[in-house]
Amino acid sequence: MNDYKKEISQMIIKLSGSRSPYSVFTDWVTCSALAIQNSCFLFRNELWKKRETQYLETIKQYGDRANLFVDMLSMLALLLEEDMSDVLGEIYMLSGCGNKYIGQFFTPFHLSYLTAALAASATDEKITLNEPSCGGGGMIIAVAKYLNDNEVNYQARMEVVAQDLDWLAVYMTYVQLSLLNISAIVVQGDTLSEPYSGRNYPEERVLRTPKKMGLLM
Repeated sequence: MNDYKKEISQMIIKLSGSRSPYSVFTDWVTCSALAIQNSCFLFRNELWKKRETQYLETIKQYGDRANLFVDMLSMLALLLEEDMSDVLGEIYMLSGCGNKYIGQFFTPFHLSYLTAALAASATDEKITLNEPSCGGGGMIIAVAKYLNDNEVNYQARMEVVAQDLDWLAVYMTYVQLSLLNISAIVVQGDTLSEPYSGRNYPEERVLRTPKKMGLLM
């Protein structure tokens, strides 16, 4: 199963051509997030149309190779089912997307898990988690894994609000938490200057996982 990580990374590099692997990775994650979120809408409102337009504008660049995005998302779902970790963060680094000059690195998952084990409590009570700088969602996934390892149903117990200034981080977190069936609101914005409170926040900058919207993946 771990070979899927290498396979996805190789597919990203193969798709890059004149683009950078970073651009392909970003397009793939963006399209995946938009497809998941729009599938949750019962009515095609203006926000749905805006996101659908963004999806189509992004994916049309890949022509008949766009189906590879679907294959990669399927492999990602299998990877998360087999090994709960920050899979997208690993793929990001394996694909050569990390940039030391602007700090684009993802924390190794074992460190996130250690932090979660020290801070989290394996309780049957509702757990509310607010992640102000979510990155790819690694810390949230680490808490979910810690609970799961201690026989706590994280899907039933966790409620998450995750926020990040970087849209790529928002999309990465949203995709992974959606596939893990975690109830979460993922928000794009500066946590310090405009923390999400649930009121008066632009809906186009808010993504809700299928679990949060009462749906199953």
